[in-house]
Amino acid sequence: MPQSSKAKSSAIVYSPHPSILMVVKWVSELKEKTGRDLDEWFAYIRKSGPDDLPARRQWLKEKHKLGTNTAWWLAERADGQPTWDESPEQYLAIAATYVDEMFRGSKTAMRPLGDALMRLAREVSTDIKLCPCKTIIPFYRNHVIAEIKPSTKTRIDFGLALGKDVKFTSRFKDTGGLQKKDRITHKVEVTSLADLDAELKAWLNKAYDRDE
Repeated sequence: MPQSSKAKSSAIVYSPHPSILMVVKWVSELKEKTGRDLDEWFAYIRKSGPDDLPARRQWLKEKHKLGTNTAWWLAERADGQPTWDESPEQYLAIAATYVDEMFRGSKTAMRPLGDALMRLAREVSTDIKLCPCKTIIPFYRNHVIAEIKPSTKTRIDFGLALGKDVKFTSRFKDTGGLQKKDRITHKVEVTSLADLDAELKAWLNKAYDRDE
């Protein structure tokens, strides 16, 4: 890979979650597939649908034969509350809040480790995308290659997509990902900055290179 993509940076910059592009595409095709565009669905749901959210979801599924994901998304969004996956701008407006809330309360002490892991990703390559969700912070190249999960008030589980060819050790543990066909197959228990050593960086590099 070009040396420039390996440039170090201490900045923590979040990127839109890849699923947003799927939602944007879905919205653009909604009229063709269902006979109503997004605004038409919202107006119709507010006028004719149940007020109760679970009942509204069921109504959309049973009466209008919408799929589960479509029914849930429309039912929630019809009340006027934007969802994080509606646009890159909506997502980026809330991404930092996800991270703040993830490291709140008893897990506050883990925030420096989380930030250090995100900075480590930027040292591996500046094109790694950091895409926070409510409970984890996935790292993406083309697919997810790693993730931060604050598991306890003293430990972050740092998952890596290393596949079946990398043996498990007392440090690089099995996530169960191979059996579940998840991409994250290995994890390291990070409890101090000392855990962010050359070995961990090398394995993150490997996860990055595997996703070419």
